[in-house]
Amino acid sequence: MPHLTGTTAGATGTGVRTALGVPGFAHPLVAPAQWAELARPGTPLDWVVLDVAAGPGSRPDPHCLEAAGRLRAAGVRVLGHLDLTYGARVFGDLLSDAHRHLDWYRVDGFLLDRCPTERTGLPEVRRAITTLRAVSDTAHIVLGHGRHPHPGYAEDADQLVTFAGSWSDYRWSQVAEWTADYPPDRFCHFVHSMPRGHLDEALRIARWQGAATVYFTDRTDRGGRADPWEGMPGYWDDIVSRVGTGVSE
Repeated sequence: MPHLTGTTAGATGTGVRTALGVPGFAHPLVAPAQWAELARPGTPLDWVVLDVAAGPGSRPDPHCLEAAGRLRAAGVRVLGHLDLTYGARVFGDLLSDAHRHLDWYRVDGFLLDRCPTERTGLPEVRRAITTLRAVSDTAHIVLGHGRHPHPGYAEDADQLVTFAGSWSDYRWSQVAEWTADYPPDRFCHFVHSMPRGHLDEALRIARWQGAATVYFTDRTDRGGRADPWEGMPGYWDDIVSRVGTGVSE
């Protein structure tokens, strides 16, 4: 069982609506059936990230525009991928990418990937969030830390990705105590390399750790040489049938 704090378990053990957050598939030309599957009615999606080419790309892509349009027509929120490179990204370049995402694909918000976690990175990230909300006042902002950051980051974003890693790390992970001060819909967990037989266990961990947006896959990162999020897991139908319905404790 994962390491848990008593406060978090008590606060989030029941009554949590879980939904899927998709970190971003391969290009729609490479994975057309998978993008089409995301637009299927009734799929419990919180949002889907659109990453054209490490961001919006250099010109409008008609295939990505079509995929994003199908998702929006199905009522699914589409987030544009923005890379913060752990605070090293030039602010002007970041803003330019955000404008392209909005102008070309009409995104509903942004995933700020490779987000800093330290307190020293807070001012620049807050500047970015404030500017993005000025450009799009309804933008849904997700900070892609991949681990628990300084709690100050939770004050400005809509959601934080507080875990992104392998199943072997996730099943023994420890939740930060400060997360108990926020509702579960503020946190996201992405888990790769997870065998099919552990899906119910993974959902229980997410609920007890207070993360309402999740993504689980059996795809691996091959030791850091591959992107485990670029395609659907082999047990996609199992996830869709379980997420949002609750798991007995």
